[in-house]
Amino acid sequence: MTTIISIVLLFCLALLGWAIAEFKSDHCVYERNEEECATEAKAADAIKKNGFNELNIKDVIATISTKGFKA
Repeated sequence: MTTIISIVLLFCLALLGWAIAEFKSDHCVYERNEEECATEAKAADAIKKNGFNELNIKDVIATISTKGFKA
């Protein structure tokens, strides 16, 4: 009998968590502020000025440390 009660309580807890998550996603909407928009515009200008080149796997391996550290 306690197993059935435990399962029902777990189900109710899951429903409560789901309801809270739905409430947060509907009512807590993220809005950008002016500082973020300015930073994004600055980054876009830098990309236009300097160009954008996507790295392939050989470039990534050449620029990161794949050998580790010496002890």
